[in-house]
Amino acid sequence: MSDDSDHRAVLRFPFPDERRARVVHEAIGVEIGEIVDDRSAAEATRDGAAVEVTVCARDLIALRAGVNTWTRLVETAETVATTAER
Repeated sequence: MSDDSDHRAVLRFPFPDERRARVVHEAIGVEIGEIVDDRSAAEATRDGAAVEVTVCARDLIALRAGVNTWTRLVETAETVATTAER
């Protein structure tokens, strides 16, 4: 991820257990670098039962768009993981 970004947001998503966090992290991990945007970038890490997504952007509009995108991706991955466990 580029260090020349002016804005940064760190999103932390806690999950009930490490397994769920791992599933979500792996699901969103394939999207890192695939969402092409010259104004923003993201990276995802997992720390135990939490997934952290860092979004960096050159401007606030790109930051908002990136935060919205990654929040939806995490939410979708969690919904699919929950549904698959039923």
